[in-house]
Amino acid sequence: MELDTITAISTPMGEGAIAIVRLSGDDAIMIADKVFRGVNGKRLKDVPSHTIHYGHIVDSRTDEVIEEVMVSVMRAPKTFTRENVVEINCHGGLVSVNRVLQLILYSGARLAEPGEFTKRAFLNGRIDLSQAEAVMDLIRAKTDRAMNVAIGQMEGRLSKLIKKLRQEILEVVAHVEVNIDYPEYDDVEEMTHKMLKEKAHYIRDELKKLLQTSHQGKILREGLSTVIIGRPNVGKSSLLNSFVQENKAIVTDIPGTTRDVIEEYVNVRGVPLRLVDTAGIRETEDIVERIGVERSRKVLKEADLILLVLNFADELTKEDEQLFEAVQGMDVIVIINKTDLEQKIDMEKVKELAKDHRIVTTSLLEDKGVDELEEAIAAMYFQGSIEAQDMTYVSNSRHIALISQALQAIEDVINGIEIGTPIDIIQIDLTRTWDLLGEIIGDSVQDGLINQLFSQFCLGK
Repeated sequence: MELDTITAISTPMGEGAIAIVRLSGDDAIMIADKVFRGVNGKRLKDVPSHTIHYGHIVDSRTDEVIEEVMVSVMRAPKTFTRENVVEINCHGGLVSVNRVLQLILYSGARLAEPGEFTKRAFLNGRIDLSQAEAVMDLIRAKTDRAMNVAIGQMEGRLSKLIKKLRQEILEVVAHVEVNIDYPEYDDVEEMTHKMLKEKAHYIRDELKKLLQTSHQGKILREGLSTVIIGRPNVGKSSLLNSFVQENKAIVTDIPGTTRDVIEEYVNVRGVPLRLVDTAGIRETEDIVERIGVERSRKVLKEADLILLVLNFADELTKEDEQLFEAVQGMDVIVIINKTDLEQKIDMEKVKELAKDHRIVTTSLLEDKGVDELEEAIAAMYFQGSIEAQDMTYVSNSRHIALISQALQAIEDVINGIEIGTPIDIIQIDLTRTWDLLGEIIGDSVQDGLINQLFSQFCLGK
């Protein structure tokens, strides 16, 4: 573990009211003292912890005043990194904040690597690995539900459950080890297949509960890839604009206006959608439109949810029927748009083609039916009853993979018990379950993986 003092700009680059330069390390206060001149002449090394002080950043080489600042001093171990931390609040702007950063670097600090502040918090035992990953989830959260899931994980909701399961496994493994190493001890109860089976079933059930939330959790974390498809001029771009509440896509009466894939993130009842408006799928001689149609077919295969739009004022065509065939086996909501016009569509035929898929009627021109559509999307994935604050969600792909592997390992334990495998052999799979769960919170994880995970963080976090 490196003990040098690191620094970075912790706020987004660009113009703003305030920018923050953060330092962390044993020498953070000493380095800040080299460049800070308080109005009352007091040195930062003499001020109480968790206090903020007004003054100026001064280049000692030229005695030039660089910035007017407020400096926060926080002493170890009651800081995010459990090291001395100094935060210099200066005016937001590219030039001013960079001059402060360069002066701090000249005075002895090192530029932090991406995610290094959070990495130090992990290495110093302030948070575990799953909580560290939740920091990035919180930064990237696009809805209130996603934010609540990230906060719950930062507070250690998942960590506590994983640690509890690992402790249960550890106690069983220790019991087996005592039976093997000290068979002469009469006061130690022998671990039987029946006792082991009860523990294994309990652990399996808890892991299954976690995986049951993984689908919703992953949606909250990464967003739902939602593709709008339909023939040209049925209202796909109008639907995108309705969700986004601005004119992102061109809307005209001319078929084939959208010639490429348009993407936008939207929040629908707490569900983040990565909404994709596609070029109308049809046979065309227009080379540019044809490229757009091919791209539409490609994103269709990668979608989590399909919004299939039909025209209330048009009869069903062969192209419409081909679209229903293309989305078989996928999550689909059928939208009958333009209900403000005279009906020509055969609704009975639509119901036959849609089968079990939900059908929603809309008039986007008159802003009708949008609420029903949003409710249908939310109900499809959250059924209106699952709330982030009430459950321990698993949203991280790495966690989901490890829990799935741990579940398979505990299934192997149960299978071994069923066929009468000796307990000392079954213990191997039990220990593997313990190790896999440990990788989630960082108790049994390789340095290479830790470096890779923290490299995905933004600089200054």
